[in-house]
Amino acid sequence: MAVISVSHLDKSYGKVHALRDVSFEVDEAEVFGVVGPDGAGKSTLFNILTTLLLPDSGNAAVLGLDVRTRYLEIRKHIGYLPGTFSLYPDLTVEENLVFFATMYQSSIKENMPLIASIWSQIEPFKKRFAGKLSGGMKQKLALCCALIHKPVLLFLDEPTTGVDPVSRKEFWEILRSIKQQGISVMVSTPYMDEATLCDRIALMQDGRIMRMDTPKNIVRDFNGHLVTLQTPDIFQLLKVMEQYTAHCTFYPYGENLHVIFYEPLEKAIPEFEAFLQQNDITHGEIKQIEPNIEDCFIEIVKGN
Repeated sequence: MAVISVSHLDKSYGKVHALRDVSFEVDEAEVFGVVGPDGAGKSTLFNILTTLLLPDSGNAAVLGLDVRTRYLEIRKHIGYLPGTFSLYPDLTVEENLVFFATMYQSSIKENMPLIASIWSQIEPFKKRFAGKLSGGMKQKLALCCALIHKPVLLFLDEPTTGVDPVSRKEFWEILRSIKQQGISVMVSTPYMDEATLCDRIALMQDGRIMRMDTPKNIVRDFNGHLVTLQTPDIFQLLKVMEQYTAHCTFYPYGENLHVIFYEPLEKAIPEFEAFLQQNDITHGEIKQIEPNIEDCFIEIVKGN
């Protein structure tokens, strides 16, 4: 059974088209990721599904309830962690939890088993003002407040943005434990490495879903042959690559250049090496590598 069902959703802000014909479903007890850069339309989609914003056209149902007409009932059964810290900074950690439990007419004692693993990490700071917590601790507190009424479905809009790597890892471990308790999770992220931690993902760009599948299947269906090389002057190489006429896609990847060739490497690499030599580009070994989700996203967006 689908806990979220979206069909041909559109939303514009004046001349800015935030969502374009978006359709998908999220299943029960699934961690569904919406992956894309800033401006892709992720937050607009989340605001519609959490009944904070109305779409221009199309349909959306959450837990079988229409977001336009059944919004009050939807809000009782979902948890929402928005992209910006939304708790009360001048209340303590404990006071924030009590406030949200009271607002949802929920019992902290009854639902404590659901948040016990998270609460144990922030309980030592329960008398500290929420505004004085670190980024990772703020997100853990926000997650406790979003779960304290035991929602059926949890929405997390870029929950690890601005959080340190250790806290990011801990946060995703928490999400896995939430899924094991039967709660469905929809999460957005700009971090491509987090996509592999989801059951299924939707890759978004410019308000459109470019591809939707399991991370494993998206990597499996990568179109082309990916190679990497390192150079001491990546900026000069990128400038020179604009003149390269072979059928390929290229982009910087840290200190390296990634190139996707769409013809056999036996032919492509010698021609590429000759091009680099002609343009006096110093470089290391050109190696074929396995693509990751970020490589797949770039290949899908740029197309062939």
